[in-house]
This record gives sequence, C-alpha cells and structure tokens, in this order.
Amino acid sequence: MLNIISLLFLIGLSTNTYAINPEKYIVNQSSAKNFPLVSKGKIASILVDDKDYAGVLKVAGHLENDIFKVSDLHSKRIKNISEAEGFVVIIGTFGKSEIINQLAKEGKIDANQLQGKWEKFTTQIVENPFKGIKKALVIAGSDKRGTIYGIYDLSSQIGVSPWYFWADVPVKKQSELHVLPGIHSQGEPKVKYRGIFINDEAPALTGWAFEKFGGFNSKFYDNVFELILRMKGNYLWPAMWGRMFYVDDPQNAVLADEYGIVMGTSHHEPLTRAHAEWGKEKGKWDFNTNSEALITFWKDGIKRMGNKETIVTIGMRGDGDEPMTEGTAIGLLENIVKTQRNIIQEVTKKPIEETPQMWALYKEVQDYYDKGMTVPDDVTLLLCDDNWGNIRKLPELNAKPRKGGYGIYYHYDYVGGPRNYKWINTNQIERTWEQMDLAYQHGVDKIWIVNVGDIKPMEFPIEFFLDMAWNPEKFNAGNLQDYYVNWAKENFGGQFTVEIAEILKLYTKYNARRKPELLDEKTYSITNYNEADRVVADYQKLVKKTNAINEKLKPEYKDAYYQLVLFPVLASANLNELYVATAKNHLYAEQGRASANDYAEKVKSLFEKDSLLTNYYHTKVANGKWNHMMSQTHIGYTNWQQPDKNVIPKTKTVEISNKVETKTSTKAETSTNKNRNLEHVRGFVEDNGYISIESKNYSKAINSDSVKWTVIPNLGKTDAGITIKPSNVQPIEISEQSPRLEYNVHFFSKGKIKVKAYFSPTINFKNGDGLKFGIAFDSEKPQIMNLNADFSEKAWASSVANNIKIITSEHQIEKSGNHVLKIYAIDPALVLQKIVIETEEEKVLESYLGPPESFRKE
Repeated sequence: MLNIISLLFLIGLSTNTYAINPEKYIVNQSSAKNFPLVSKGKIASILVDDKDYAGVLKVAGHLENDIFKVSDLHSKRIKNISEAEGFVVIIGTFGKSEIINQLAKEGKIDANQLQGKWEKFTTQIVENPFKGIKKALVIAGSDKRGTIYGIYDLSSQIGVSPWYFWADVPVKKQSELHVLPGIHSQGEPKVKYRGIFINDEAPALTGWAFEKFGGFNSKFYDNVFELILRMKGNYLWPAMWGRMFYVDDPQNAVLADEYGIVMGTSHHEPLTRAHAEWGKEKGKWDFNTNSEALITFWKDGIKRMGNKETIVTIGMRGDGDEPMTEGTAIGLLENIVKTQRNIIQEVTKKPIEETPQMWALYKEVQDYYDKGMTVPDDVTLLLCDDNWGNIRKLPELNAKPRKGGYGIYYHYDYVGGPRNYKWINTNQIERTWEQMDLAYQHGVDKIWIVNVGDIKPMEFPIEFFLDMAWNPEKFNAGNLQDYYVNWAKENFGGQFTVEIAEILKLYTKYNARRKPELLDEKTYSITNYNEADRVVADYQKLVKKTNAINEKLKPEYKDAYYQLVLFPVLASANLNELYVATAKNHLYAEQGRASANDYAEKVKSLFEKDSLLTNYYHTKVANGKWNHMMSQTHIGYTNWQQPDKNVIPKTKTVEISNKVETKTSTKAETSTNKNRNLEHVRGFVEDNGYISIESKNYSKAINSDSVKWTVIPNLGKTDAGITIKPSNVQPIEISEQSPRLEYNVHFFSKGKIKVKAYFSPTINFKNGDGLKFGIAFDSEKPQIMNLNADFSEKAWASSVANNIKIITSEHQIEKSGNHVLKIYAIDPALVLQKIVIETEEEKVLESYLGPPESFRKE
C-alpha cells in the first residue's frame, strides 16, 4: 500500500497537492460511465438557454473555441431542448436558466448545492436528462460568475492555459476527451473578491496597448477580463496612469459588467472617478476649499456607475497619490467619508450598506486609523503591505468582527522609495504565501488585490495569488513545491516539468535577494567568501539548464518558454554579471592591472546583450506580438525614480605598460581547524572567528500543543526560512516548555560573542511595540529581542532594499567547547533565515549574503 501511495505522489495525484487543477476529471479513455466530450471524430453539442446572462453566452463561445483548439472539431450550439440529441453539454445559471431550473426541479441535479451560494459551480454527468438526450454533461452555476468559472474550469481541464493569449502557451491536440463521473466542483471561494491592479503601466504596457489596440479600450480589456476569470478572479482596478477606464472607452464598463468583473478604482480614486478625470479647470483637489466641485465630481461618478457591480473606493488622499495634509487630519477625513456615503445613498436610492465600499489604509491613512479614525462598520477596511510585500497592519486577534470585513492590497510592482521595481519578476511565492496566510489567519477574507504592474512579466505569481485567494486553506509550506511543478506541467505540456519548476523556483529566489533596480557594483563582495563569483556561477548554472531545455522543447512552446522562463533567467543573469564585471574593473584598475581593460570591454558587451535580449522579446517572440512589453528601464538608477534610459555603468581603463600582472587581493579563507582534534566536537564548528548556520539546520525543534516550527523551503536569500504556524496565536511567554529551536555549536574561543539573526523584513502588523523572539545559550536567561525596535524610515528602507533584517544580541561564553544556541518563539510571523555567530571582533568579513554555512559535526 505504501508503495502505491508513493507512486501516486510522484505522478502528482497526492491527496494534499493543490495546484491549478486540484482535481483532474478529463481523461483520454472512453468508458460506459464517462461522458464523451470528443470521441471518434464526434463532438458533443452545447446547449445554453439564450435567456441566461450575456456573459455566460459569451464564455460558452470561448469554450467552443477552446474545444476546437484541442480537437479541431466544431461543436454545435443549440438553444432549445427539442434540438438536442445524443450527447450534450448543458450550461446554465441556477435561477436564470429554465433548463437548469427544470433539472433541479426534477431532482436530476441538486439545487441545494447551488442555491444561495457565491460563485459556485457543479459539473456532473446526468443520464437521460431530457427526451432524446442520452447523456449530458451539466455545468451549473449558483450565479453568473459561478457558471463562467464552471465553463473555464472545463477549458482548463482539456488543456487550455489561462495564459494562451498573454504568454502564447500552446494548446495540446487531443482526439479523445472524456469526463469522469462524479460531482466536480471547487466549492465557494474563501476570499470574496480576488483581483489585480494594473499600475505603473508606462512605458511597457502602455506602448503595447496603444500599438495593438489603440489604447486601453474594450478590445484591450476583453483580454484582461477573460484572463482574470480563467484564473477564477473577479475584481479589477484598471490602468490609471493618465488613463480613464469609464471615459477612454464607455464600452469598457459595459463589457466588465457583461463578464461579471467587479470594478473598483485604486486606493486614492474615490467614487469610481479616475484621477486623470480631475482636470485643472475643476480647481484644487482640496475638500476644505473646493468641496462643491468635488461633490459634483463624485456624484457624477456614482451616477455613471449605475447598477454595475462595483466596490466603491471611499476616503481621500492628496492630489497625485500624495498625503493629503500635514499632520493627522482625522476629523476632515471622517467628514469626507460621511459626505461620500451620503452621495452614494442619494444617487443609488439604496440603503448605504447595499453598495459595497472599500477604504484603503494606505501609508498615512493607516496612521489616522491607528489614532482613532472612525470607519463605518459596513465598509471593507483595505489593509496594505509596505509596497514591498510586507504587510503593515492586520486586525487584532480579539477585534470585534466588522460587517464590511477586511482586505489586503499587496504589491508585485512598485513606483516609489527606496527604489522603483517594475522590470522583471522578483516575487517569491513562498513569501507571498507566508504573508497572505498570515493575513487570512487574522480574518482578512473580503478582498485580496495585488498590484501587478504591466501584467507581464508577473504571470506566475499572479496566478499563484489568485489560486491561493480561492482557497488559502489548501496551501501550506510543504506543498508550495508542488505548485511550481503543476504550473510548469500545465503550461509546457508535461515537458521537462521538474526541471522547469526548479528554474522558476531558483530564478525568483536569486532575483528576490535584491531588486535588479537596486543592484550595483557594490552589492556582492568580489573579495570576501568568493561571493560575487558564486552568485554569477549560480545564475550561469541556471542559464545553462534553461538553454538546454530550450534546445529540446517542441518548437510551438518556445515563444511561451522565452517569456515565462528563458528571458527572465537570461536577462537577470546578464544584469548580475554586468555589475560584477564592473566591480572587477574598478578593483583591477585601482591595482593597475591590465585585465581591468578586459572587464571594461565585458561591461560594454553585457550592457549590449541586455538590449539584444529585450529586442528579441520585442521583435522575434510570437512574431513581434509583444513589442514594448520589456521596455522598462532598469540600469543606471541614481535615486528612487527610474532613469529615462538604461545607462551603462562607469568603467576605468589602465594604460598598458610592461608591468607584471599582480594577483587579486581576495580574502580566501583557510580553515584554522585543520590540526585540531574534533573528536568531542558537536554541532556547527567555529572557524575563522565565526559560525554560520542556515536556520533550517537546527539540532532540535521543540513544538507546543498550539504551535509547530515550520520550514518554508526556498524562502530566504541563501536557503530556507523557518517560522511558527499557525500565525493566529497570542504572544507566547517563555518557559522551560517553550517552543524553541536549538542549534548545537562548538566554540574554541570564549568571552564576549555576538549573534546576528537574519530575518525576513516582517513589519509589526499589530498593536504594541514590535514582534519579539527570545535568544540564549545553554541555561542562561533568554534575552528578549524586538525585530521592530528600530522602526525609522531609514531602517525600513534598508531592510526592504536588502530583503533582510539582522538583529544582533551579545552574549558571554564562559568556557570553550560544546554549547546550545536557543531561539525562543514569542510572536508569530518572524521568519528566521540564517544565524551568524561572531566569536572574534571584525572577523566576519563584509558581504551581502553573509558567510557560507560552517562545518557541522553531529
């Protein structure tokens, strides 16, 4: 039995695996019990009540196209039961489709599965549903989006990726498609509104959209709405850099409503009005001095909204997404919101709580809330990250429930300090999971929305975000690896699945160490621990592996592979190598070495290569379909704002003479332990004045009844992270039974030492002075350390730029020998990545990633 379970796990049928398709119900073999969607050159007809929602009829057409792409057969669309015969796919919305209502009334489908449910679908085989129909596959939805999700779910099951348009993922041909018996459903979503925000969209997406569609019009948004729905999202903040969703093309809003996309506007665009709609002729964006114009402006927004499904943004920030006033303007904001809610109620003629509203606690607005600003109970409080993927605020565990609930506004892309990041994907799904799981465990389940920049090249983390939002409970630290595997399998037709999964995992890990826009020649040390060379070598290994797969991939997958895998790997590797070459040029020039000139040439060559990779993306991939899409500048930043164009790093040249080439003065370490007797040594061993430990390599983990230590593989600059789960626990008082990690270490020295604990840059998201942990050696009294003791802007900027927060404690070691370092859990959500123990002053050399892990003897 055990061997069978192992085999199932290996082929991806593990019961705890969750991915794009948690349950496969399409097979290529016929049987008497299955439903033949496509078989022996024949295809089932599609029956949809033409009184169903227009969006359902539209998406049923997408299913017909999808089946054709797979089978080369056209299905027949029928409108009446009388036309149907043989094998039929019946699609409809419970309560809207007479056909579905009749099946429910006759007990052929279970109405209780759908009635009153939110966005639920059931897909099942019904024998002899009506006269003349031998067998039907019935896709029934509880509401419009439920039906649409059911349709797109079948498309996904037959092998059509949500990214067939947005990343040119090909559709694999199949001549036999059979549906397995059973009721196939993904239930109701755990998070009510799940969406994306198109933002910071110039120059890349803007250039592309204008070239392909003439702008951000309904032709453009048709592709966006479809993409969101195929990933079971339902919510959109539209592009807003000089763009006006409702004005640029009035059909935008009509089409969104048809599809069932819930529209919103960004956190600083109240009452459905785009920021770009506020022209100078309307006066100052100031409620104190220009309230009449603002009230008229907002009223017009709600009138225009009509009955279209919308979450109305309320509140106000200053003009151009700036803080509104100096100091805390609580009374003013409360008055503004009261005015806005009166407008909504007056125009809609409905009780205010019947119009969904959202107030974003973004930046300084959170300070107002913390200082007592009143938010009406029916309004959803949209909490935010720090723009760098670290959540700033969560509801207290003992907080009174709010009718409007809570949401999170998260970022994969950002324009602002300490630096813009918008060129390439630098988001690890492990960090997204860890932070969003934290939010969900604190009761944040009304809205999840993520800033995705230009959509491309964030394809992979976007789908992860929306998949997780559907059911966060299906994801855990142990099955994130499966997500990479399943995503690779779905998008590359099962070719090189494990290898592609590994590449996705590693390139995002390497890129997350430091955003490309923040990289420079000083990032990695070229003299200590071989750091820079190791970073380049790791990328080069990835390049070699990625190129090798590209050579062997079926030709039709190469466009998708370039976009989703090859370009991010090649471009990121090239950029890192560019800065390391610059660093070597500078060092060798200072040393008067002729090889400095070689590195100056290498910098030129690598800088040019960056433009060639981009040019290939723009002109060759999918026959130039994606021109402009990778035009975001990323080399030559000097402050937070992007340069107008990429700027080659400055290099130095050396005049060639008859000088002898001198050797590099790199500090290569040699072990001081060679002649020592290590017989009685236990644990990580001191060498060269330090011990370096990856957090997951503990000697012992002591759990409690309420929390367990959880390793999050791949989350970390060098290896993994470790934290306690669940996250919805009160602080733990340290005792002898406390949950803790123990690390066996061996010191040859004694006296004063420092322990540097490397943590993910988690923010204090709750009331109180910070997130804490305990630290001690052996039986000494634990020191209580605060991750957030320094909450200055400077400390925050440094921690997000470096993607690490290092907390230093000092200890006295009375005698050399074996010792135990203990890390005690107090608050949840601290993610420990690495520990560096400094046993001799200034022996730990300067580096970005810290020293490599020390020798261990257990």
